[in-house]
Amino acid sequence: MASPRPPRTRPGARVVETAARKEPAGHGRVLAALALAQFICSFAGSNMNVMINDISTDLHTTVQGVQVAITVFLLVMAALMIPGGKLTDRYGRKRCFLTGLVVYAAGALLSAASPGLGVLILGNSILEGVGTALLIPPVYILTTLLYPDVTSRARAFGVIMALGGIGAAAGPLIGGLITTGLSWRAAFVFQALVIAVIVVLSRRIDDPLPPDPTRSFDTMGAVLSAAGLVLVVMGILAADNNIWLTIALLVLGVLVLWWFLRSVRAKEASGQEPLLSLTLFRNRTSNLGLITQNIQWLMLLGSSFTVAAYLQVVRHYDAIQTGVIFTAATLGLLVTSLSAQRLAERRSQRTLIMAGFVVCIVGVAVLIALAAAFSTAWAFAPGLLLIGLGLGVMLTPSVNVVQSSFPEQQQGEISGLSRSVSNLGSSFGTAIAGTILVSGLTRGAYAAAMTALAVAGLGGLAAAALLPRGTSACHLTRSG
Repeated sequence: MASPRPPRTRPGARVVETAARKEPAGHGRVLAALALAQFICSFAGSNMNVMINDISTDLHTTVQGVQVAITVFLLVMAALMIPGGKLTDRYGRKRCFLTGLVVYAAGALLSAASPGLGVLILGNSILEGVGTALLIPPVYILTTLLYPDVTSRARAFGVIMALGGIGAAAGPLIGGLITTGLSWRAAFVFQALVIAVIVVLSRRIDDPLPPDPTRSFDTMGAVLSAAGLVLVVMGILAADNNIWLTIALLVLGVLVLWWFLRSVRAKEASGQEPLLSLTLFRNRTSNLGLITQNIQWLMLLGSSFTVAAYLQVVRHYDAIQTGVIFTAATLGLLVTSLSAQRLAERRSQRTLIMAGFVVCIVGVAVLIALAAAFSTAWAFAPGLLLIGLGLGVMLTPSVNVVQSSFPEQQQGEISGLSRSVSNLGSSFGTAIAGTILVSGLTRGAYAAAMTALAVAGLGGLAAAALLPRGTSACHLTRSG
């Protein structure tokens, strides 16, 4: 496995080595806070899928308008996750975590009171997206630093990734129950209440590394990277309306990202600290792990939006009926996530990730076949169950492969990059599959959208097959 160039030691780096050798005080509450934070952010990415009809009717918008709101939320997270990770070094992990929680809660409450699509996008897509980008990198940095040994770290990541996957899979069910019983607006109030619980639990978190206010921040790099990603995803969203606009946005996005990479090289050559060090991409194992992360979330959020929109708009199911169907995916995730530690002891990370992709691809094929053969909504349950099972098997190994490939001094950078890549996968899944679906909203469009997800899954399987053989958590986890 190729190793990254050892980073320059920063003031306080030695503190990490000492602090990370013991379990955090009140570790149960600490882990609960971190896991709940991942849960609510994943929940926010999928719960709106069952509110499509309710929101579009109440706010006088369209299915495509709701799709844009969902995709922009996921995109803002992806675009700002790397800057969010860098800010943890300068201002501290706990401070960024709490600030993100406050911004997120403000966005949730604004969304609950939104009179139109524009305010919903401001509250949900922008403020909640910014809040998530601030609070999620600290979740993964703190987990890596506070849980030093292989067993405790694997267990902690297992809990966090399980709740993240469950949040995404159960989002439609919980959102459907709240929407049907109360209102779609109450689902955002629910998010704010969960944030309040996390803030209370977060009082026991101790940041193992003091903030370094002298650390520079690459503002230009942050602007360029965010602008490039936004242009690319907006280009995909425009595909069903104007192919020339799509091409123009995609080309412009690629050029902006190329400009970003050139600025990074120039800063590194002059001895300055860029937003993202290119040395992170010299680790082949980590690169492959990042690809698998991206495609896992692409498949999860893409299938969630596609199935939910199809059931509501074409089959005319309400929010609760649609949400209940997604119980199958939640059940699958629970079964395999709860077995994650036992599976990791018996099988290599590579084997688990490959097996997860195979099961997910089969699940997508079943979703296509049974939807064509049966008119009942329960025909979607077997495929969703398989997707849940597959994702539960591979979510934690993929994260561990990436996070454990780098020493503690680079956890801020790699956590931001890792979460950015995962959330970019979520936005790609909603944008690509959603754009194909809303272009027709027919059974043929549904099958085409799901087929696109299966093809992406084959790419993830190929990346997983290239991971080093026999890489277990013991081989991958480093202490720095």
